[in-house]
Amino acid sequence: MPRSAVNFFNEDVTYTLKNKPAIRAWINSAIIAEGCFLEELNFIFCSDEYLWRMNQQFLDHDTYTDVITFDNSERLKTINGDIFISIDRVKENASEINVPAATELCRVMIHGTLHLLGYKDKTKAAKTQMTAKEDHYLSLR
Repeated sequence: MPRSAVNFFNEDVTYTLKNKPAIRAWINSAIIAEGCFLEELNFIFCSDEYLWRMNQQFLDHDTYTDVITFDNSERLKTINGDIFISIDRVKENASEINVPAATELCRVMIHGTLHLLGYKDKTKAAKTQMTAKEDHYLSLR
């Protein structure tokens, strides 16, 4: 059975994403709108501890985070990647900013996708642009 271009996996948590077909279409439409082609994109839902260990191992960061994105693309304008998301962190962040966890999860999903599309968030200007893009795509879902 062939996999969809957008796939969802659980690593060390049990999490069921609701409305997968709509999320797949939304992510793909954002990629197309940015002038790219979706080859394969895997969202891997995991725990804080799992993502913290990945952050240490691959990025040499000793901090918790909500998302880590790995770009596996071999061709320009083609999206192929893995986006690891801490469900623990998403739920905590959603509670802190008083939004539904599903909304925060979509923000983190599009955030990781935007990284694959070339957007950065290390400077204030880049973060402002990233947040505007997140808001734009969230308004379309």
